[in-house]
Parts: sequence; structure tokens; C-alpha cells
Amino acid sequence: MYQAVYTGKLSGNGEFTKKCQNFFEEKYGFKKCILTTSGTDALEMAAILCDVQPGDDVIVPSYTFVSSALAFVRQGARIIFADSCKYNPNIDADKIEALITPKTKVIVPVHYAGVACDMDKIMDIANRHNLFVVEDAAQAIDSYYKGKALGGIGNFGCFSFHETKNVTAGGEGGLLCVNDERFIRRAEIIWEKGTNRAEFFRGMVNKYGWVDTGSSFLPAEINAAFLWAQLENLEMIQNRRKHIWNMYHDGLKELAEKKSVTIPDVPNYATNNGHMFYLVCRSLEERTDLINCLKQNDVLAVFHYLSLHKSEYYLNNGGMIVDLPNCDKFADRLVRLPMYFDLSDDDVMRVISLINGFYCGK
Repeated sequence: MYQAVYTGKLSGNGEFTKKCQNFFEEKYGFKKCILTTSGTDALEMAAILCDVQPGDDVIVPSYTFVSSALAFVRQGARIIFADSCKYNPNIDADKIEALITPKTKVIVPVHYAGVACDMDKIMDIANRHNLFVVEDAAQAIDSYYKGKALGGIGNFGCFSFHETKNVTAGGEGGLLCVNDERFIRRAEIIWEKGTNRAEFFRGMVNKYGWVDTGSSFLPAEINAAFLWAQLENLEMIQNRRKHIWNMYHDGLKELAEKKSVTIPDVPNYATNNGHMFYLVCRSLEERTDLINCLKQNDVLAVFHYLSLHKSEYYLNNGGMIVDLPNCDKFADRLVRLPMYFDLSDDDVMRVISLINGFYCGK
């Protein structure tokens, strides 16, 4: 942070921006990485690069944050919502093909809690129908599908460095991974407000100007410096988070075996990056009671997404009424447990004890 301030280069695309981008390219094999001001901005850049136009259809899971859909709505797309899997909140790959229309352009798999969607099935569908795949990997840093880093499988991958993520760029930040070489040059132009300034700074052109659409997607250098400090300690951060995740899993698996709750399902093709630990209760009422019980004991546990296909904005803007039972199940029953680097083992054991106590006798 000190270095970033005293170099006199605060506006972005300086030393720390390049360090962060190179880190992801070298560690995970992404072709081109572009640091952004948020995960939402990374998705918006991907929507522009996919040339999404009014009237195009984009398939998005309903159980996700609004940005997964909004980035494409801003380009005029019609969102086709897909259901979750039965046993985890990720998009059900077996139900995607039935949603494809002649106007479909993009599929947006969201790797919920950092656990991979079934990318072989999704990429096969996309390739057969000539569709783009934009991975929403907002929660999926340092997580893999069959040995391949998430965010590096589709045409584009989008990460978030919001304060709630495993690593942060000082509260807000994101990353666009461009895995299709056809779009690397244009991605830089869109990133630099529609100018070819990045090429100018590399000495590739003798002047720069306005050559395309774009926006102010480039974060300040101080945010990149904040992120770099986190990336230097990524292994330690990840080890701690996975330790906490494993403590929850081991402490609550007996409840899961009794079918009092469901705990996260990590398929054998996926890895766990320790982003989130959640429970799925047996009913909305039970979840409400559990959250209240924990709150009375000064433990903040919260539910997560509401079903986007039931949102006011979607339904008021021509959205179709659809039945997505698995999505609605997670919207009504899922509860997230405290998960952050400084959470002590004693605190984790206390949460586990409270949950086991809540279900004792139920």
C-alpha cells in the first residue's frame, strides 16, 4: 500500500495491477487476465465481448447473485433461468439443453461456494450449439474442475474480490479471464474506456484514441496493491479457510447422517476452496428458528440468495413464470455459517455445539 501511494501512480494499470494479473496467468494458466473494479464489471465486460444484443437469450441459474443476470440484461438480453441440481445449488447441466432457443447466445454457470459445475457437460452443450460460456467464478478462486482451474474453462471467467470473498482488493475488486485469444485485444480496449491506451503504453502504437465501446473498468492502483498483499499470502489464507470448513464438516456430519440437515456436496470432479460452509434445513420455518437461535447466542448466520425468477424486477419486465423447485428449496432452506480467516477454532466449535444443541431431540 505504501509503495503504491509513493510511486505517484494511483490511477491503475501500474506495477501492482500487472503483478496481480501475472499471478493469475502464471499460477492458474489463464490466457489473459484483466483486473476490474468488481466482479460485476468483469461480467459486464464479458457480456460486451460476447456481443450480446437486444433479443438474445442468456441462460443463467436462478439461484445466484443478481449480477450474474444483470450484466447481460444491461446489454438487452432476455434471461432464461435454469434450476439448481438436486443436491447442490449449482446449475443442473442436464436441464440446460431444453432451455436453448434459436436466440440463445451465452450460458453462465455459477460455481456456487467455490464448487465446480459439471463443466464437461456444459462445454459440450455450448460447443454443439455454438454458444459462449461465461464462468461466474466470483466465489471460486483457487478451486478446480478435474485439475483445471475454475474461470479458465469457458470463453471467459469472472472473479470477485469483494470483502466477503477469500481474498479482497480492499473491499471491492474483480478479475476478467479471457480464455479465447480472439477477444484479448478488444478486452483491453473495453477495459481502457474504449481506447487503445494499453497498446500505446506498450509502444505498439504511437498514439491512442477512441476506437470502441467501453467503460471505466480499471481499478485504482491502491486496490491492486491491497490485493497483491493478499495474493502473497494466498496459501496461508486458503489453508486456514479449509481448516475451518473441515471443522464444520466433521462437527456436523452426524446431523447430516441422521438427515436432520444436509451439508455441502462436493462432487468427485470438484475441489473445495473453503469459501463457504452452509447447511440446508428441512423447512423454511426450521431455518428461521435456527438463525434466531444462533442470533440469540451472538452468532450471525444468514440465508443467501432469493430466487431470481421470482424477483419483482424480473416479473415486472416480461419475465416468465417458471417452476424451479430445487432453486426454491435452497432459497428457503440454506443457511450460511460464519466463515472468515480470523475465526478461531474455539468459535467454530461453539457454533457447532449450538447447532447440535438446537437439533437435539428434534
